Amino acid sequence: MFKRLRGYFSSDLSIDLGTANTLIYVRGKGIVLNEPSVVAIQDEPTRGGKVIVAVGAEAKSMVGRTPGHINAVRPMKDGVIADFTFT
Repeated sequence: MFKRLRGYFSSDLSIDLGTANTLIYVRGKGIVLNEPSVVAIQDEPTRGGKVIVAVGAEAKSMVGRTPGHINAVRPMKDGVIADFTFT
């Protein structure tokens, strides 16, 4: 019974929220995702909030080239979560 219970708490999936890149590791498959830790956010004044429009490499390509209503941000700063809303 212990072996069966242990399976529920095993580490088959690992997520590394890094300052530069976010990695996802799956046991038996290795790293299945390696993307920049960047999120592009669009202001939605009609809804009174914000919407995620791109993540990872697509969002990184938008850094410095977005219109005024879209911001490309890095939610991780100095190894800690700096923006809990979009992390």
